[in-house]
Amino acid sequence: MTDIPQPADGYEISADPARIDAARVHRWLSTDAYWALGRPRETQDRAIAGSLNFGVFDTARGEQVGYARVVTDLTTFAWLCDVYIDPAVRGKGLGSALVAAVREHLRPLGVRRIVLATDDAHGVYEKLGFRPLERPGQWMALALG
Repeated sequence: MTDIPQPADGYEISADPARIDAARVHRWLSTDAYWALGRPRETQDRAIAGSLNFGVFDTARGEQVGYARVVTDLTTFAWLCDVYIDPAVRGKGLGSALVAAVREHLRPLGVRRIVLATDDAHGVYEKLGFRPLERPGQWMALALG
């Protein structure tokens, strides 16, 4: 794969699945992320196992401070989800750096489209090149649960 662009000094971004702290990710998402409140640990673990995962790490402490998950075929399409930065380190540009790293990691693979859904962070994603769907009427969803 490609080198992942890194955030400001003191933090690093990695797509190494062995570095993901699954318990921490589950705690963040199931207790503090509006889209995943109450998500069971088993469900989160299965989601991690079936996805491309990125972590943001404090280099001094080695502690994970951010997370993003990508559901993708690594060729044509990607869905960016579960983007989360620990509240203690928000405001340092880590979320933007994380999303930019995901984008740059996928770019050389030929992925043509990355989609996401957000209730409240449109401005953050727009700064990184995301735009509303040009033809949202083309998109459909099937809810199974």
